[in-house]
Amino acid sequence: MSNKRVALGIEYNGSLFNGYQSQAAGTRTVQDELEKALSKVADQPIRLTCAGRTDTGVHATGQVVHFDTDVSRELKAWMLGGNTNSPRDISIHWVREVSDDFSARFSAVSRSYRYILFNRKVRSAVFQHNVSWAFEHLDDKAMHAAAQMLLGEHDFSAFRSSQCQAKHAVREMQAISVKREGDYVILDIQANAFLHHMVRNIVGTLMKIGTGEQPVEWMAQVLNGRDRKKAGMTAQAAGLYLINVEYPPEHGLPPSGWLPRIS
Repeated sequence: MSNKRVALGIEYNGSLFNGYQSQAAGTRTVQDELEKALSKVADQPIRLTCAGRTDTGVHATGQVVHFDTDVSRELKAWMLGGNTNSPRDISIHWVREVSDDFSARFSAVSRSYRYILFNRKVRSAVFQHNVSWAFEHLDDKAMHAAAQMLLGEHDFSAFRSSQCQAKHAVREMQAISVKREGDYVILDIQANAFLHHMVRNIVGTLMKIGTGEQPVEWMAQVLNGRDRKKAGMTAQAAGLYLINVEYPPEHGLPPSGWLPRIS
């Protein structure tokens, strides 16, 4: 029986996961839970490859994964069975059979994230695991102006975690914006790929500008300095969502996610 490659669009609430990627035994991860669910459908082990590994506490509405199998199942069986056997904080949105040259990771041309900051004097009790919180007022217009300095291809070493395993820090920032919606300040960001903690480190740097601690022009200095110690803090994981992964049209995949909104 010939192998088939199957791609899935998934979402998950990362609050109770130690990130996406499998780790030491006894650690709860998205990959382990979803592989167990799909293995029950296949009646044999399933191993997943993802578009982007998210950290502890980070959410996804548009993660994409793929797996190879020689088991014959209808596509709806993978989705219905996978959702039935998955915990409630993981959901499969769509399933497609793809060509064997498709890779959830290497075929992607861009990845998009949304970061949600709850900007009010008092934290939210209801949304505490789904948004970040900043009690000082943030100037979203100044943050947006500073963010535009990151557009294009740059060395993003200033926003790279010390644990990052990428071979180099050059990435292409394709789009970035900051806007306010009531008590929420929202960052939307798209790049060809991201470094470990890159989005959260950018947000932490923008927050220093948003509070007036640093001027808009400081962002260019941080970027060009390529020194992580000169940038802002690493923002909380709770506000970060992987919302979409884009692929060349020949793969025939739907948009992978949806935009999370709180208000």
